[in-house]
Amino acid sequence: MFKPVKKTRIHEEIVFKIRDMIKEGRLKSGDQLPTERELAEAFKVSRPSVREALRALESQGYLVSRQGDGTYVTQQPIELLVEPFASVITKEKYDQLELFEMRRLLEPQIVCIAAERATPEEIEEMAKLVEQEEQELLSTDPKPTPEKTLHEVIFKAAKNNIISSIMDSLIDSLAESRDKYLQIKGRPEMSLGRHKEILAAIRMGDGQMAARIMREHLEETEALLFGNLAKYNEHEDMGKEEQ
Repeated sequence: MFKPVKKTRIHEEIVFKIRDMIKEGRLKSGDQLPTERELAEAFKVSRPSVREALRALESQGYLVSRQGDGTYVTQQPIELLVEPFASVITKEKYDQLELFEMRRLLEPQIVCIAAERATPEEIEEMAKLVEQEEQELLSTDPKPTPEKTLHEVIFKAAKNNIISSIMDSLIDSLAESRDKYLQIKGRPEMSLGRHKEILAAIRMGDGQMAARIMREHLEETEALLFGNLAKYNEHEDMGKEEQ
């Protein structure tokens, strides 16, 4: 079952192989893995490579390490639990309004949890994103899009891998319309104001306030986007016809 792997990006190859064994049922929930030494011999790699792979699989929710006992396949690997849901979101062409409604139902509760669990480092990361958002709004020069949004950092701050995986898939599915949304007059200013209020609530650790502001923010955004998106599309179509 455990076969030698290629010597390129060794620990990643080990991750792929063990993850495939779990998905295919060759390694089942509760199964104990061989020791690092035994895995290194089976894969024909070094023990540090095995150790790095096991750490990666543990962080992804596939494995759990029990001190003095060994490493086991988790009862419900997070990626396997979320994968069917995420796959449906990413593969099906759902109406953007339906996806946004789902976001509006989930995010207020997520930010409530994040306000209670956010570390000082995560709050500082949020603050930098809000500051960057404000500078971009005031500047006439286009700036590169940040790798993360405030909402994504909030998901991370909730310290729940299932929530992060689900919401990342949901946000990705809304990305195709994001450029059009950003063209709607007044949206950037409104979002910035609400983001500042959400950040302030998180700084205070007030989950209920953060949830209320997030709910209001998403309700306002939904009304603005879906009340004006049809007009935006009509204007864009007219522009194409004139060209």
